[in-house]
Amino acid sequence: MSAIADQTHYVIHIGELRPALLRALRLFLETVLIPTALLFTLLNTVGLVAGLSAVLAWCFLTVTVRWFSGRHLPGTLLVCAGMLCGRAVIALALSSALVYLIQPVIGSVLMAVLFLGSAIVGRPITMRLARDFIALPGHLFHHRGMRRIFTQTAALWGFGRLLDAGMSLGALHFGVSFGLLSRGLFSGLLTALMIVVCAAWGLRSLRRLPDVSFRWGRPAVPIG
Repeated sequence: MSAIADQTHYVIHIGELRPALLRALRLFLETVLIPTALLFTLLNTVGLVAGLSAVLAWCFLTVTVRWFSGRHLPGTLLVCAGMLCGRAVIALALSSALVYLIQPVIGSVLMAVLFLGSAIVGRPITMRLARDFIALPGHLFHHRGMRRIFTQTAALWGFGRLLDAGMSLGALHFGVSFGLLSRGLFSGLLTALMIVVCAAWGLRSLRRLPDVSFRWGRPAVPIG
């Protein structure tokens, strides 16, 4: 994404979304769905050690194949795979599947506190994160309407993380298998839903700003 300022009116160009959505889907498969399916299957057939070892082997295989094939190795994949390996190693050391499942719950709570706290104090973390994905001129981040949108989306994401933590804890009351199902399927669906909700809310609010608009597609490159 990029933005072009025309005096006091700002046009935010939104690039093609299909490649980004495909990358997000692949990341979800590689770091959530497949590792959870491996752990769920092996935990109920072979045992905890086999299940967690399969998770570690899958993470190593995924990163190694990307590395040796010369394909782009996204930083998000490295971070997610690293966190997944860390969870598996700790769970192996403590011989507890519950530990493997409770770690992301704690992470969701901490993330909720971070996002909600930043919204309350008026310094939404979404505004800083947006700089990594949207090429906006610096002064647009001080636009009152834009700051309000960033604050609202930070609050929405924070509440979504609290809902995710509550859902995961509720599933754990029915056993480890339900907890794995919640983390591998329901948590992923909730995250995808919250991304859609935050994006829809942001675009809806953006449409109401009189001096800011957005267009789909890449900005035209001036000739000469």
